[in-house]
Amino acid sequence: MSSTLTVRSAVPAVKAASSVDMTTSLGRFELPNPVLTASGCAGAGQELAQFFDVAALGAIVTKSIMMNARSGRATPRMAETPSGMLNSIGLQGPGLEVFLERDLPWLVERGARAVVSIAGGSVDEFTKLAMRLREVRGISMIEANISCPNVEDRGQVFACDPRSAAEVVQAVRRAVRSEVPVFAKLSPDVTDIVAIARSCVAAGADGLSMTNTLLGIVIDTDTMRPVLAGVTGGLSGPAIRPVALRCVWQVHAAMPEVPILGMGGIRTGLDALQFILAGASAVSIGTEIFHDPMSPVRILAELEDALAARGFAGVADAVGLAHGERPPAGEFPIDAAHHHGQLLTPDDNPV
Repeated sequence: MSSTLTVRSAVPAVKAASSVDMTTSLGRFELPNPVLTASGCAGAGQELAQFFDVAALGAIVTKSIMMNARSGRATPRMAETPSGMLNSIGLQGPGLEVFLERDLPWLVERGARAVVSIAGGSVDEFTKLAMRLREVRGISMIEANISCPNVEDRGQVFACDPRSAAEVVQAVRRAVRSEVPVFAKLSPDVTDIVAIARSCVAAGADGLSMTNTLLGIVIDTDTMRPVLAGVTGGLSGPAIRPVALRCVWQVHAAMPEVPILGMGGIRTGLDALQFILAGASAVSIGTEIFHDPMSPVRILAELEDALAARGFAGVADAVGLAHGERPPAGEFPIDAAHHHGQLLTPDDNPV
């Protein structure tokens, strides 16, 4: 995110206590609330600190860390799309050692819970990353990014094949301390996401992050060439929300016991509630941060209000509820017209 964004007035880290229990869990990872950042949208959290207390969120999910520094793909590598954004950053970053020396200590010092996203071009690289992190303290969870579409070799997208996905997850799970949950980040660009999810869980994943971006392309009709130098990129933002929500729904229906961190085009508290009702125990906010840096804390407050309005005692009571019987009429006393208006607000371009 650009450092030139205008700093607006700070807001309280959290709202006054309410009747809704916002605590949740992702495997063995207990969180004070279900709103996290999404990997790649706010570095390691420093960019957001000027807007709110990063410790107020459930956790900060770091940009995917690779073993060595990486310059990423050629420019241009971002493009606006209807209700979304296409990016081809290519996992740019300074590498693991800089992260451990600079970024992780910063998060720990501020009391933020750190979910470290890791990415590699081979099972061996994932293993080395996980082994290096084994004795590092201050890590609440590992997110194995096996689904980034912004790589030159599509064969590196391990999440597109059940066997490849399982090999990476098994290697990471064996290398990481047993008390640190390992989540596999899945791609929506597959025929059967449940099959991929099953393979990851069978290989030792404690839960699933769903989903990464969709592979897309934009063509400039003046130059008559692809806009992105890398040709394709990852589509994010509200345009992908129904797809991501469908993936969460399908996996929760097949494996209701598996914790899910849901993401994909979440802009409001009601968007977040949809993912929770579909089966996610927590959600990550990504592209909306570029449009509104305050969005994670705003969405958290909106989600809390939405849960209270529907009579929920806590977040846990709403997880997966859409899969069961509809509540009796009048059980959740909300203004139906107002709710309908909020739910169907047209999506603006997030960037």
